[in-house]
Amino acid sequence: MAEKYLIDTSIWVDLYEDRKGYQNEPLGDFAFNLFLMIKTKQDKIAITDLTIRELEMNYSMEEINGMMKPFEDILEKLVASKKQRDEAKLLAKERNVPKGDALHAILARDNKFILVSRDKHFRELTNISEHHKPEELI
Repeated sequence: MAEKYLIDTSIWVDLYEDRKGYQNEPLGDFAFNLFLMIKTKQDKIAITDLTIRELEMNYSMEEINGMMKPFEDILEKLVASKKQRDEAKLLAKERNVPKGDALHAILARDNKFILVSRDKHFRELTNISEHHKPEELI
């Protein structure tokens, strides 16, 4: 059975910009190798409206489409329910994390997706969904 991954916006940016970490870690390479592994295994990547909106803050739709084009055959659109969005609002307020991060943790939990992120806010949400850095999965 194919695995499904919910990849946080920062990992898409790592891939697209071939970013380096604070101590020169090859974040872009880690992201590339994760995406390559997922594609090779024909696993799935979930894309949310939130991810697209966050990417739109820094990139045009043409750039975003180009970023995702190599993976279009394994992408799945994921839409949050009103119940999930409401739960995310409460959770974000309780734990002092961004609502979007709470929503991604809830979506990963409810859909049994592997959540991939470097965002420190997910440490506050590990009882909702575990999260992994790309290099932990490749």
